[in-house]
Amino acid sequence: MGVGTSIVLIAVGAILRFAVSVSGGFNLHSIGLILMIVGALSLILSLIADSVLAAALRGSVASTATAQTATSKKGAGTAPPDR
Repeated sequence: MGVGTSIVLIAVGAILRFAVSVSGGFNLHSIGLILMIVGALSLILSLIADSVLAAALRGSVASTATAQTATSKKGAGTAPPDR
């Protein structure tokens, strides 16, 4: 689940928890609370996963740029071989 889905779960849970009053059947307030908890946990996990992924991508981009710079400096002063 992404950030958007998490926010939707929190919003639907809050509506069921605080805005709906139904008597009989199952308890909508409990379902609303469960949806809000699941949405909050999903939001936290999504943000952590996004930050870890972004850090990994930054690291791979930085190492690739360093490797390209080292390669271009290594061959900068040499002439191409004669055929």
